[in-house]
Amino acid sequence: MENKTEITNKVVLLSVVTDSDDKKAKEISLDELERLAETAGAEVFCRMIQNKEAPNPATYIGSGKVKELKELCSNNDIDLVITDDNLSPSQIKNLEDEIDCADVIDRSMLILDIFAKHAESAAGKLQVELAQLKYTVPRLIGKGKALSRLGGGIGTRGPGESKLETDRRHVKRRIDALEEKLGEIEKNRMTQRGSRDKSGIFKFAIVGYTNAGKSTLLNKMTSAGVLAEDKLFATLDTTTRKYTMDRGEEILLTDTVGLIRNLPHMLVESFKSTLDEIKYSDALLIVTDVSDPEFKSQLAVTEDLIAELGASELPKIYVYNKCDLGVVEKSNTRDKMEVYISALDGDGIKELEEFMYQVMNENKRLYKIHLPMDKLSLVDYLYKNASVKSVDYKEDGAHVEAILDKKTKGIVEDFIDG
Repeated sequence: MENKTEITNKVVLLSVVTDSDDKKAKEISLDELERLAETAGAEVFCRMIQNKEAPNPATYIGSGKVKELKELCSNNDIDLVITDDNLSPSQIKNLEDEIDCADVIDRSMLILDIFAKHAESAAGKLQVELAQLKYTVPRLIGKGKALSRLGGGIGTRGPGESKLETDRRHVKRRIDALEEKLGEIEKNRMTQRGSRDKSGIFKFAIVGYTNAGKSTLLNKMTSAGVLAEDKLFATLDTTTRKYTMDRGEEILLTDTVGLIRNLPHMLVESFKSTLDEIKYSDALLIVTDVSDPEFKSQLAVTEDLIAELGASELPKIYVYNKCDLGVVEKSNTRDKMEVYISALDGDGIKELEEFMYQVMNENKRLYKIHLPMDKLSLVDYLYKNASVKSVDYKEDGAHVEAILDKKTKGIVEDFIDG
């Protein structure tokens, strides 16, 4: 039987550059679109760019360019056009009608397709399907081939032909069912997070642009065995591993899904429970591929998405990775914790650990603790694991003032005053 997910599409990349656009930024975005297309399994035939005052509200590009695109697709057996900007349902329909011989998808549909291709866990597949239904179904309009084309090639992975044909009139019901299932998964994750909080172990979330080397760093430090490939969005599921540092302290490291510019909003919504691992951590390791000429803009995108997730106030260590490939430009920012590493060969990991110790120590603070008579054994524990400032024994137990780290605080959480 034909494995339809392995169909290779011959594609044209399409972009409109307006008078108000940053032309360099548009070029970078188009380069990234090409990498996304290749990740999805496409063969990029060429790029077509139109300089225009504003995108055509009906067909995205102007009528002359539409004719040129139709001729190009017809003469070169092009079966897919991918636009760098997100299109409205009517723009997709109209452009497909005019071209007639090729399908049209936009940047968000392409990213959704890659997520569908790489989703492994049950939760990941549910999240991808939810995002695809919210974004793609409203765009499957008009042409009879819209549903029939599902099931083979780029832009067709995920829910699949039979599911969409069955659920087309009941998409809302399907979305509700997916959200209910994901709600149950979120409850389980919250329970797991609660257990980790009670353990008091300090949690670092590894965050950053897709393909920055996050999984490679986790594997190097913990032997986690997470898939680490030179592809965009190779890892979609979060992985948490315990790591024992050189000085003996145990911490938790969590690998998170990669970020990218113009990440579809419905993906952020659907992957909320996964991305929330960032918000619920104690500190962030922001990993950046410093060998990439565009690492500064990628870092800016990462920081914007961290802020969108409500995690911008967390302590941050900036981890500039892939130094073995050559550093574009070293930063001299004094108000940031910055370390240059190669996650592949381990260079710089020791320096990274020193910054991690510093962050952990900066999160220590003074607490007042009331230990009842049947818990006085914890006084000895505090002397061994905290900096005890005073102990006052009274009839109702011991009143202790001590500087605690997160782990020790978790042990005596129930006895902290205020």
